[in-house]
Amino acid sequence: MIENLLHLFLFIHSPLPHVVINNPEANSVWKAIQPSVTFLFSLSVFLIAFLIVLENRNPSRTVAWLIILNFLPIVGFIFYLMLGRNVRKRKLFRHKFINNTEVLKKLGKRQAWLWEKTDLSRYPHLALKRRLMKLMINVSQSPFTLNNKTKVLMNGGETFSKMIEDLSQAKDHIHFQFYIIRHDSTGQQFKQILIDKAREGVKVRVIYDWVGSLMLDKRYIAELEEAGVEVVSFFPVILPFLNNKLNYRNHRKIIVIDGKIGFVGGLNIGDEYLGKDSRYGFWRDSHLRIEGDAVYLLQNIFLKDWFFVTNQNIEGDQYFPVFEGEAGNELIQIASSGPDSDWESIWQMYFTIIATAQEKIYITSPYFIPDDSISMALKTAALSGLDVRIILPSRADHYTVFWASRSYIQELLEAGVRFFLYQHGFVHAKILLVDGTVASIGTANMDIRSFQHNFEVNAILYNSHSVAELEQDFEQDLMDSRELTLEEFRNRPWHHRVIESIARLLSPLL
Repeated sequence: MIENLLHLFLFIHSPLPHVVINNPEANSVWKAIQPSVTFLFSLSVFLIAFLIVLENRNPSRTVAWLIILNFLPIVGFIFYLMLGRNVRKRKLFRHKFINNTEVLKKLGKRQAWLWEKTDLSRYPHLALKRRLMKLMINVSQSPFTLNNKTKVLMNGGETFSKMIEDLSQAKDHIHFQFYIIRHDSTGQQFKQILIDKAREGVKVRVIYDWVGSLMLDKRYIAELEEAGVEVVSFFPVILPFLNNKLNYRNHRKIIVIDGKIGFVGGLNIGDEYLGKDSRYGFWRDSHLRIEGDAVYLLQNIFLKDWFFVTNQNIEGDQYFPVFEGEAGNELIQIASSGPDSDWESIWQMYFTIIATAQEKIYITSPYFIPDDSISMALKTAALSGLDVRIILPSRADHYTVFWASRSYIQELLEAGVRFFLYQHGFVHAKILLVDGTVASIGTANMDIRSFQHNFEVNAILYNSHSVAELEQDFEQDLMDSRELTLEEFRNRPWHHRVIESIARLLSPLL
């Protein structure tokens, strides 16, 4: 694609394009119109650059776009039309909201009742995390829920087996939402269970992201629909050069079964998550199974996304069933973020968790491109004597992001942050652990795309057995990783530094 764009650039700016050089008449016409074509294109690039400056966006993003427009006018022009226009997102997503006041009101009443009945002495750590809890209520409309039971699922085999087991027991409805759904053997297995349940009379709704699942076979979708499954794509893009929908993707991975069981985490639906792709080898990932009131919040997120893509407002008590007795006593908040919100709530959540840490910060992220605030919070924590450890992949699946991530390592190493490169395969888990009391697990990477452009969802766990289990998994991942020292990184090849620097220029756009 880039080569074709460069050929177009040479065509416009060449005095004698090769396609007309042997045609005197065409040559004469081209000589006559070339100045006007060049002027109009240059004017367009100049106006775009002027608009970028007037948008008052982050200076680093502004500079990145101006560099691209200056050195690669054709490529930059098209990429800006596809990815860069800072339209009024709230207007773009203005009809995404549904009236969920009654749902949240009922949940609030139940929450107040549970607080009255709960011995708060069992949660001494909550006083230290009150800021975080209040933040998520304000920016993500996420009340805390106590009546929950969770199970950490490690890697594709355990996760997919549990998903299929629970899906097979669905009685009323299945809500199934993923960024990537493939039509490989794993995708076929999930397709069959969804078809079987739909034929049994279970209401099955599926949302897949148009870009993430771009290669999904149309026959796969047709077979689901023939069985009665409702299938919709999120934000399909028909003319990408003329439409900035391409920039706003739904990166969420949610399953809700009968309003009682929910899944959220890092895995999509495909064979690579079982380690079957030779390019990546073993795939290390984490997912979370939830029973209890927190499932209401996952349900609410799915129904809002469904309303946005279909304009159907799904209502009914069966979607928010009352739990008989107690599912458990684990405190959970669900953080959702996306371009439909005025706040980058997961970004703010990550920052607050890091900023309020007192002993240790553990991070696993496949794509690590921290903005200035996250980077400064990590440096400050390490310089204050906290144990800050970050696990990153040792191999790349997206090369630009991989090298951009490496460009942030040295400054953090110099502040005392410890980096570990995963050796056992590809690590795709998105985990943040602090002080052994708070954990975040979900879909959001620690990069600007997740913070500002994608629709994401994370679960925040407080002092539960799952927090302890996630920390144990992190310690195992450390054993499967190699520590990267400051001396070693400083002595890396010079061409690595060049690649990192170039990729970093693009990092505000990734």
